[in-house]
Amino acid sequence: MSLPIAAKPAHRRFHQARWDEPLIFELSTPGERGVVVTPLEPGVRDTVGDVADALPDGLTRTAPPALPEMGQMRVLKHYLRLSQENLGADFNVDVGQGTCTMKYAPKVNEQLIATPKLSAMHPLQDPADAQGALEVIWRTERMLAEISGMDEVSLHTQGGSAAIWANIAMIRAYHEANGEGEQRREVITTMFSHPSNAAAAKAAGYEVITLHPDPDGYPDLEALKRALSPRTAAIMVTNPEDTGIYNPAIKEWVDAAHAVGALASYDQANANGILGITRARDAGFDVCHFNVHKTFGTPHGSGGPGTGANGVSAALAPFLPGPRVVREGDTYGVREAGPLSIGSIGPFHGVVPNIVRAYAWMMALGAEGLRAVAETAVLNNNYLMKRILEIPGASAPYATGRRRIEQVRYSWQELFEETGISSEEIGVRASDFGMHYWTSHHPYVVPQPFTLEPTESYSKAELDEYADVLAEVAREARETPEIVRTAPHRQTVHHTHHDDLDDPERWAITWRAYRRKYPQAAGA
Repeated sequence: MSLPIAAKPAHRRFHQARWDEPLIFELSTPGERGVVVTPLEPGVRDTVGDVADALPDGLTRTAPPALPEMGQMRVLKHYLRLSQENLGADFNVDVGQGTCTMKYAPKVNEQLIATPKLSAMHPLQDPADAQGALEVIWRTERMLAEISGMDEVSLHTQGGSAAIWANIAMIRAYHEANGEGEQRREVITTMFSHPSNAAAAKAAGYEVITLHPDPDGYPDLEALKRALSPRTAAIMVTNPEDTGIYNPAIKEWVDAAHAVGALASYDQANANGILGITRARDAGFDVCHFNVHKTFGTPHGSGGPGTGANGVSAALAPFLPGPRVVREGDTYGVREAGPLSIGSIGPFHGVVPNIVRAYAWMMALGAEGLRAVAETAVLNNNYLMKRILEIPGASAPYATGRRRIEQVRYSWQELFEETGISSEEIGVRASDFGMHYWTSHHPYVVPQPFTLEPTESYSKAELDEYADVLAEVAREARETPEIVRTAPHRQTVHHTHHDDLDDPERWAITWRAYRRKYPQAAGA
């Protein structure tokens, strides 16, 4: 007689490690050393003498820095414990970061960037001794030019928002060069385009006009035409928008902008669902950008270091940030920014390790593989949307019954009205199952939002597991809401209240501030 096999649970049991780990400053023991600093070599000492004498007064310290003093083994244990208290793309089904595009970054590429042939390079060394790195930068730019359809690409910027800033800076420089800088003082964007577009335009001194979607969630073409005028410098739009909805009239948008002499800027930070399918230049855009640390398989880095790629038409190429890597016959060199360039947005040639990772990722996939990435990402997204919409209380506002591209901004509004449990509370409770999600950008135009983006990296089994977790938490919201309200229960931290986060007087984001504000707790 065989025993019955227990049914496999819908989701795995999870309990996060919790070490109550002190700050590294609190672990410091005076006199402990992790490394012994090598004294200056005689030749160096003979050349510069006393190092302090060789430096300007403002760059020398009167006392050693107040750094933690710890042995190597204790440092290792400290950071390993902290790593066990994290969630992330290498640990859990990380489809809940919304617009951040958390996907698999091939580990073999970490070996490529770890080679001393790259890691030991200096950005100021002679280009003759940096041919390999310069060639990778140049070839990556050419591949991104082909993917976007643009004439020129620069990898100079060091993140997505920096790339958006470069876009608006080039637009401003273009109009100024044509004598229309004072006339064109308005930038048009849409409610569901990434907020950094509006923010960068505002920081550049423009008045920002934000267009809302039509009842079906599509950017409204007639509203755009009413907003356009000889005062318009540019439209700055994301497509697909952060709702996952693709604007099918995007060519008409660009044509309408051009009709009044404005430029068109395409935010392709989330290009994961359109690789090899549609291109910025095919729609007539003048400038676009990618977040290389999203679409092109390099680690997101929790805010950095990222890499932005700016693509432009030939007319805007003179305004690209620099310096630029150029090919001269069979060799590669560095050309300083020209007279019309917006100059340097960041130092040197961007985040070269990420550029190498992206180059390796694209070379491994090839053109057909890149298109397969987009097709799989779209398939995964629409499968997950079907599973999520089967959960009572969940919805996907706008474009009812239509498919989305690479992500969806969902809503728990129906569940909130029934139970009083908010989207934020559901997201916190999901962390007890080893999952989490991001809600959306403020303001919450979609009520009680949550934004999921599966990418091509996750299997059907993992998507099912994620949907099962959300279904379980939604059930708890109805049957045992207090469990959700007081979550997390199996996490590193306990339940926190917004009072701690909303009062700047209680913040202590550095050890120095912590010692000043909480001297007894800090042992000061």
